[in-house]
Order: sequence, then C-alpha cells, then structure tokens
Amino acid sequence: MILKHICFKVLALTILLKQQTGFKRIHAEECLKRERERVSHYLHSSSETKLVEKVQHELLVVHVNQLLEKEHSGVHSLLRDDKLDDLSRMFRLYHKVIRGLEPVSNVFKQHITAEGTALVQQAEDAASSQAANGGVQEQVLIRKIIELHDKYMTYVTDCFQNHTLFHKAMKEAFEIFCNKTVAGSSSAEQLATFCDTILRKGGSDKLNDEAIEETLEKVVKLLAYISDKDLFAEFYRKKLARRLLFDRSANDEHERSILSKLKQQCGGQFTSKMEGMVTDLQLAKEYQSSFDEYLGNNPATRPGIDLQVSVLTTGYWPSYKSSDINLPAEMARGVEVFKEFYDNKNKHRKLTWIYSLGSCHINAKFDQKPIELIVTTYQACLLMLFNTSDKLSYPEIMTQSNLSNDDLPRLLHSLSCGKYKILSKEPNTKTVTQNDSFEFNRKFNDRMRRIKVPLPLVDERKKVVEDVYKDRRYAIDAAIVRIMKSRKVLGYQQLVMECVEQLSRMFKPDIKAIKKRIEDLISQEYLEREKENPNMFRYLA
Repeated sequence: MILKHICFKVLALTILLKQQTGFKRIHAEECLKRERERVSHYLHSSSETKLVEKVQHELLVVHVNQLLEKEHSGVHSLLRDDKLDDLSRMFRLYHKVIRGLEPVSNVFKQHITAEGTALVQQAEDAASSQAANGGVQEQVLIRKIIELHDKYMTYVTDCFQNHTLFHKAMKEAFEIFCNKTVAGSSSAEQLATFCDTILRKGGSDKLNDEAIEETLEKVVKLLAYISDKDLFAEFYRKKLARRLLFDRSANDEHERSILSKLKQQCGGQFTSKMEGMVTDLQLAKEYQSSFDEYLGNNPATRPGIDLQVSVLTTGYWPSYKSSDINLPAEMARGVEVFKEFYDNKNKHRKLTWIYSLGSCHINAKFDQKPIELIVTTYQACLLMLFNTSDKLSYPEIMTQSNLSNDDLPRLLHSLSCGKYKILSKEPNTKTVTQNDSFEFNRKFNDRMRRIKVPLPLVDERKKVVEDVYKDRRYAIDAAIVRIMKSRKVLGYQQLVMECVEQLSRMFKPDIKAIKKRIEDLISQEYLEREKENPNMFRYLA
C-alpha cells in the first residue's frame, strides 16, 4: 500500500507537469476507473473506498491550487476559452472530493465579477467620452449584462449540474457589479430605462412579441441582483405613467406581462400602484366614452373644441405639479362642461386638473401655409395669447398666463429658441430673460403640415431619489414598530438586525438611518429605553 501511495504521488506530479491544454489531459477519470478495475480483479471489494479516496487525494486535493490556477488549463482559462467539456469533467472530479467544489466556485465567482466589472467600466468610459449618448451606453450595458447572465447560467446548468454553490457564486458576483453606477445613473434607473425603451412605441429595439417577452423575463431576473428595488419601482412607475398618459405604450399585453413577472418576483405590494395605473386608464377611456355620449345627447353643451379627459385615481399615480394657469376661453369652456358632466355622476368627488400633462392640437396660420402644431397645454396657452396681441413682453406673458418663473422660461425657450421658432424673440439670443419680448413669427414655414413642438423634459432623477428616501423613512419606522410590537423588549443590535432582514428585500437600509429612526420613535413615545440598560428598548402600547 505504501508503494501504491508513492506511485500515485509520482503519477500526479507527472500529469501536472505534462498538462498543457486543459483538464482533458489530466486523465484523472481514467486513473480512477483503472483503480476500480484493479480492485475488482485483484483485491477485496472492501479496499475500493480507501483506494479511490487515496487516488482522489493525490491527484486532486494535494495539487488543487496548481490544477485550478494553472495559466493554460486552470478554471480561469477554461472559462475564458469556453471549454465546456473540461469544466464538466472538472466538476465531476471535484464533486467526489469533500469540499472540493468550494475553490472551483470561488474562481467561478472571481471570473464573473471581473468580466462584469469590465463591462461597467467600458460603459463608464464610453459615457464619459460621449456625454450626449450616455443613455445609449447604459442601454448597451444592460444588454451585455443580460448576455453575460445567459452565458454563465448555461455553465451552471450544463457544466455544474445546477449545484447550489455555483448558483450562490453567480448571485454574489452579479450583485457586486449590478449595483454600480454609470455616468451618475444608478443600476435601478438604468434597468427601468431599458424596460421603457423596449415597451414604448418606436423603441430602439425592433423585436417581435416573443423576443420582447423573453427579454422582459431576463430583465426581471436581473432585478433580483439589485439592492435598491424600491428605487427601480419608482423610476419604472414614472416611465410607465408617461407611456400610458401620452399613448406611447406599444402593447398593453406586454405592460401587463412584465407587471405579472414583477409581482411574482417582488410581491403584490411592489406592483399594486402600477397595476392600478393600467386599470385606471382603462376606466378613464370608459369615462371618455360616456362624456362623448353626453355631448351627443346635449348638443347645446358642446364646448366648441374636441376635448379628451383622463380621470385618474390620485393614489396610484406619481405626484405632479398643479398650476392655476389662466386658460383661453375655449379651453375654460371645455373644462366647465366636463366638470358639470362629472359632478352629475359623482357627487362627492373632487377633480384636480393637471394641465402640465395635457397636449393640444392647434391650427396656426402662417404666411406660407397653415400648419397643425402639436404642443403641450402650457405651450398652447402661451401661443393663444397672440390671437389678441401682436407683441408681448415677458412680464405681460407672465401676468396673462399666471405661470411662475419656474415654468415660463422653459416654455418660451421651446417656442422661440428651439427647433421650431413659432415665436420671434427680441433680442435674438439663445436664452430667455425677463427683459425679452415676443411676437408671433408669421414667416415660419416647414415642409410638414403637422409638427410636434418639443418641450425639453425636466430631469426628475433628483426628485425621484428624494421621494424614495422619504418613503424609506416610513418603511423603517413601520418595521421597527412591527418588530417591537411583537417582541415587546429588545436589544439595540437585535432590533437593527431584524430591521435589516425585513427591509432587505426592497432596499439595503443604512444603519445610521435605522438608529435615527429609533431616536425619533422614542421622542414620539412609541419606544422607551430601559433605565438600567440604555441598549434595551421597550415598546409602549
């Protein structure tokens, strides 16, 4: 047996020295097979277990670092060169060794982390060098991460037989680089924007229905690796609202499909408001049909313009800024007619008009030809001021429209300095000031008979993040009260641990934030410190 032991050592070293092109050259499987055959022919069957263990130890365990980290045949090179057969053989060999798969899974994790981090860095560099196309680079990044996930999930299922160690290694690797920011944009925002690109009309990807469904499935899988799921939910809800309200959604079935997938992944509370929005808009269409029928039965009430109103439930939708803009007489008449119709159907409900989300089609008569302008309600209100005035100063427009300095410069800039100069501005500069004056540009012309006058979007990233952090405070408060109500008395460390555990499904709570919320709840008399031990808290019913 001692001689046999020495032979195995020599054999292992010989194999290690000769190894050049991968695990298929090691012949460890053949060695194990031959030893089993020798036992069956020459030795008692009771010797087989010990002999096989000795072969495995000498061939695989003693030289594990050299075998797994060797430059041209280690795990890194096999993964890099897509050597699926060799990886499968490696798994079969080390699966038989006690704790033999741990070093293999560690290298697997390191390799995926390195590849994913490199993709993020490439996107960061590309976004920095091409600032204007930053959003495009982020979308390319998400696509590449999906491809990376597909590739290594195939490795886990085919080469590593769905072993839990490799699922865990892959999860931990993706969590590292999937939570990095690119050009100031968080991974949660990038993923929400990627979904928006796929789901809206005229998105960058011309995919068929089956491909869209498959992509959405993969996006939801990626969401599992993102720690700030609540941030994703808010960004997604904002973008969903714009798709629904401005009729930019390519397919209602796809919208419902991804919500179903998100609900399955993150729970009903995660998607309740989004599902409410989709249902709400369907009810709004029914309201519009009733309103059209009402106008048909009461010709005298017709406002003189085509009016479409979406009646929405406040609790489902993101909050929007409401302004008491002075509407032109035609629009004001339409609002009054709809209000009268609505009050007859709903006695105890109040309508709040969000004009900032409206759009208008107005006919503008220029010297060359009439052109139909598609503008926002705010833009339309400003343009219609020039029906009664040839020239207006900035202060006059502000007074007549009742708009604030927060909104007016952006609106006037879109009409006088943007792509379509519907208004002429004096002085003729690229910025709008309170000393400027404006008049209707009768000489304007365009080859199209219908044009959409764009209004630059306000970057809502800061507001979304602020809203999410505010909601997190409420979530932490609720978790602390819930825990203390059931436990009655609890130590600080235990309370923090249980709080983190409860909240980690939606976001990774900051320990300092939890501590601050505990102090606030003490001041509000939900909790109290024990006098003998300040680190112990008692719930006050």
